[in-house]
Amino acid sequence: MRPFISEFKTFIARGNVLDMAVGVIIGGAFKAIADSLTNDILMPLLGLLVGRVSFADLTLRLGSAQIAYGNFIQAVLNFLIMAFAVFCIVKAVNRFHRKKEEAPKAPPQPSPEEALLREIRDLLKEQH
Repeated sequence: MRPFISEFKTFIARGNVLDMAVGVIIGGAFKAIADSLTNDILMPLLGLLVGRVSFADLTLRLGSAQIAYGNFIQAVLNFLIMAFAVFCIVKAVNRFHRKKEEAPKAPPQPSPEEALLREIRDLLKEQH
């Protein structure tokens, strides 16, 4: 049992697991923002365009089954908003990394031996 607990502690202490946990927590909070944007701003505006205030009320009754396709439309919009936001974030991060990689590097400074050899070369050129 002891090695199992030790392995578990090592697993939990890895940066990847901690980063993933932070990502899940931030993702949950971000989902609440995306849901609010969809439910409180976009859906009422879309509802005005189609003459309804809420898509959640859109249902289709087939016999005894009730199909809530309005909720599906809302879920698709939530997904598209989240996907677009994640796309924009990834695009910005990639652009930042690309600029960081493309930053001009200063030419390497010559070693003291190279500097001395260049000085000797220049002196020899002056003598001829």
